[in-house]
Formats: sequence, structure tokens, C-alpha cells
Amino acid sequence: MGELKKLSEESLTRQPEEVFDIICKLGEGSYGSVYKALHKESGQVLAIKQVPVDTDLQEIIKEISIMQQCDSLFVVKYYGSYFKGTDLWIVMEYCGGGSVSDIMRLRKKTLTEDEIATVLNDILKGLEYLHYRRKIHRDIKAGNILLNNEGHAKLADFGVAGQLTDTMAKRNTVIGTPYWMAPEVIQEIGYDCVADIWSLGITALEIAEGKPPYGDIHPMRAIFMIPAKPPPSFRQPDLWSTEFIDFVSRCLVKNPDERATATELLQHEFIKNAKPVTILQQMIAEAKEIQESEVYHRDRDDDEVDSHTMVEFLADSGTLVPSNSDSGENNTLIAHSDSNTLVACVNSDIESDLGTLVINSDKEDEEDSTMKSKRKF
Repeated sequence: MGELKKLSEESLTRQPEEVFDIICKLGEGSYGSVYKALHKESGQVLAIKQVPVDTDLQEIIKEISIMQQCDSLFVVKYYGSYFKGTDLWIVMEYCGGGSVSDIMRLRKKTLTEDEIATVLNDILKGLEYLHYRRKIHRDIKAGNILLNNEGHAKLADFGVAGQLTDTMAKRNTVIGTPYWMAPEVIQEIGYDCVADIWSLGITALEIAEGKPPYGDIHPMRAIFMIPAKPPPSFRQPDLWSTEFIDFVSRCLVKNPDERATATELLQHEFIKNAKPVTILQQMIAEAKEIQESEVYHRDRDDDEVDSHTMVEFLADSGTLVPSNSDSGENNTLIAHSDSNTLVACVNSDIESDLGTLVINSDKEDEEDSTMKSKRKF
């Protein structure tokens, strides 16, 4: 049985439950719940996002349209859509490893420098692909980087992705997730594809340290600090190589005109020395084992919802999207609760979600690559 390329016209006219078997719920994405499903005809496992149609259909159609136009190993594939009752079912590629933030939470560990380089190598290829086509992801963070079982990283969740056209060279909408937002996005001075590169730099710090800079500050306060303060860097630089520190500093340049592009960063020494994806397979297998054990124990406890399972994972601070108004004003922000988080009125911070993480560093000159002091994040 070959790999499914796309759903046949015939199968798209049938009821989705005739075409798929839902296996289990995977979690929450922007605008809806995501399920693991089996495509009966091919035997392939897929992911299905079920979106209530009372949400903003225009935004969903935009997400589908962006995914439909993408054909890259480093971007989650889109197979087709169905209307079922009041829901729209969006059928996508299944990534068995889950998101990088899920893996960190499950293993209670950040990634090592080698693991980070391998993940970022794939993500930069995904960004190069998107940016070449004048597409901006606008929500790069560990929660939107998915890994398949082989260890390949893919960009997911295009709920807020934007399209640049020749007539509109820069976007002005304040959109994204606060801690990861580029200064120019917050300041509404217009931005283009390199806004994703700033977010990538913040994501690198998040994966290395367990949370983004300002992650313990209320998101609404962080929004004022990001443009006002110098670019963030590592809290403990002596844990990391000079190459990694330099890579992050090339991403976190406040002036977008001076910021590196995805193509340039693929030539950076930190990325050029990245190890093959096979180094991620043990990490993925470990996280899966922990998750299965959590699910097993949850089921045994009379289906009581355990707040530490993947479904209830709240490490995202929510994604800001502009409220729908025809006035052309893009500066009214609403916080979507579809990913189980609210931005504007949340008081808990990221630290309560990620718990205690062990900071990894694979520098050879250290006796033990894992920091023994488990700091509370």
C-alpha cells in the first residue's frame, strides 16, 4: 500500500465516518480539536481537526488554502476537508512524535543542543519553503513544531498564517503568540517573512530553557517589554556553545532589515553541523511511552481527566488574533479560548504548565550533560 497523496474525489463525497475510523483525541489546535484517525482504504494513520462551523469560517478557509498550496517535507500535509453536521473536518498528515513542547513536558526535560540543531535544521527548511512563496507562518513556537516517528520536524497550525502579495509587501496585523512575537509585529510598523525568524530565535531559547524569555511575566506586560528591551539571550550562556549563542543572536536582531533570512541561517555553522534526525528517535519513543502510561492510568481512574495529559496541556499562552471588524482597524485583540488558553485575562504563567524541567547541555567539557539542579520554571 503506497503512501496516501490525497483523498480521492469519490471519498470526499462520502460521509467522513465511512472513510475514517477515529482512534483517539490528540489535543487542541487553533479553532478545534485534533484526532488521530485511520484512513480505512489505505490503512494510513492521519490527523483530523474538527472545527465547529460557528467559528470564523473565513479564517479556517484561509488556513486550508495555505496548507493546500504547500508541498514540502517540512510542512504538515493537507489531504482534504469534509462538512459533518456543524463541524468541518480537516484531514492532515499525522505526526506520531507530537509537538516539541509536548515532548519536553512529558519527559520533564529540555532538549540538548544537538537535538535542538537537528529540529531547527528541518524547521529552517520549512521556513525557507514558505518564505520563498511569500507566506508567513506568524506563530512559530515549540507547540507548533511537530515531529514524525522518524524524527523529522514539520511546521503545523497555520491558523494565523499570512500571505504576502506583490501589492502588499508588508503585513500590519498584530497576530501571533505574545512571547514569540517580533518587535515590529507588536509595534504595527509593518512586517514580512523575517518576523518568523525572530519567533524562531525565541523558540530556540524556549526549547533550550523550558520557556520563552519573559515567560513568567503576564503576556500583556511582555508585549510592552519586547519592543522596549534589548534582544533577549540565554539566562546561563556558559551552558551553551558559542555557535548556538551566535545562531540565536542572528535571529534576535531588532531591526528586521538586519535580521538573517532562513536561507542564510541554513548556512550557519550551528545548523550545518546538525546531526541526522535519527538522534531524536529515542527522545520521541520515551515521550510516547510516558504518554501511553499517563493515558493508561487516567483510564483506570474512572476516566477522571488528569490535567497532565497531552489533551489538557496548557503551555501555550494562547494566540492573539485580530477581532473581526470591518472598520479596517487591526489593533483590537481577542484571545481565543479554542486552545484551552486565554491571553488577556490569564493569571497563571508558563511555569505552572511545564513544571520542573531538567536543563540539558551536551557540551563535552561538562562532567554530566544534564544539570543536576532541577530548577522550578
